[in-house]
Amino acid sequence: MKFIRDSLHGNLQINELEVKLIDTPQIQRLRRIKQLGFTYLVYPGANHTRFEHSIGAMYLASRLGNNLQLDEDKKELIRVCALLHDAGHGPFSHVSEGVVDTSHEELTSKLIKESQLSDILSENFNLNDVIKTINGEGLFGQVISGELDVDRMDYLLRDSYYTGVAYGVIDVERLIYNMELEGTLTLRRKGVQAAESMLLARYFMYPSVYQHHTTRIINSMFRKCLKELFETGTVDPENIYQYDDLDIITAARSQEGYIKDMISKLDNRELFKTVFSMKLDEIENPDAVFKLRSEDIITAERELSEDLGIPQGYVIVDVPEYPSFDEMKTQVSTNGARVKLGEISTIVSALKDARFNHADLCIYVPQEYSSKVSEFSFEDYIKIPD
Repeated sequence: MKFIRDSLHGNLQINELEVKLIDTPQIQRLRRIKQLGFTYLVYPGANHTRFEHSIGAMYLASRLGNNLQLDEDKKELIRVCALLHDAGHGPFSHVSEGVVDTSHEELTSKLIKESQLSDILSENFNLNDVIKTINGEGLFGQVISGELDVDRMDYLLRDSYYTGVAYGVIDVERLIYNMELEGTLTLRRKGVQAAESMLLARYFMYPSVYQHHTTRIINSMFRKCLKELFETGTVDPENIYQYDDLDIITAARSQEGYIKDMISKLDNRELFKTVFSMKLDEIENPDAVFKLRSEDIITAERELSEDLGIPQGYVIVDVPEYPSFDEMKTQVSTNGARVKLGEISTIVSALKDARFNHADLCIYVPQEYSSKVSEFSFEDYIKIPD
């Protein structure tokens, strides 16, 4: 047995199999992938990595496995799946996912099958069971990728700790203690308050961290830069899971023109400014904003650039991340029956509408143009689907 000292959970015990997996290049790469992408430009302490999060999720998986009274083989399965669940993440985590057509879950499955990870796993497990569990399928899928999974528990705690934003502090002990496995992962009635707390934590972390207005500007600028790297053939989107943060930054810095200018702006924190904001809670059907097609957004950006006299690529239309809050669907066992958390919690049902309070569609331009477009009618260019 070996130990890894984690800043959140203390000494984490790892066995020989887990050491083998951790020592592979595929998992070591996660040490070079920032958990929150460019959020460190807003919160300087947010330099934690996908590797830290992965071993933290592995630890919480074993805690949950103990509470569910799983045998050692099943507990090891969920520990390994938690360790590997983010192996397919691209550079800067979710930031690059907005440009790549394939989700990190699909890329994780591909990575496991194509690398030495499959050989190591096949010595102890059925490879398909591992991949299904990571993708949220099968008996233990909900532990890794469900409404109240160990992934979410760890990243809320970890992101809160490293950003210094206290909203993400949740009662993991009470959540884990009140979970049971009856065909699917279910929450006992006594755990409802802890689940409400977790949902509220995510609700407040969205505008404060995950969808912070400055972070969104930074992420939008980087995605433009990454998309150009794809189009020039400098970076292969099909193999994005093989690159780390530094690979992309170095590739961008070595280019000329638009790519070099955008990465230089990020390096020196010369950020675009918001010149238009459409609050989603002020429109009749906020869900419709998320149905905007990428080609419609590109068209709007092109037309705005032409009419504003701003170079192409320097007007960005940014649709916020959809605030899904799947915790609302969590199954709660009460009086011998199962109901959804949203049906028995007035707090959760209220959040169904409140989740759009902090979301807005924004348009960004470089600072030198921001004062010139203050009276411009941007609404004419944004056509929200019916």
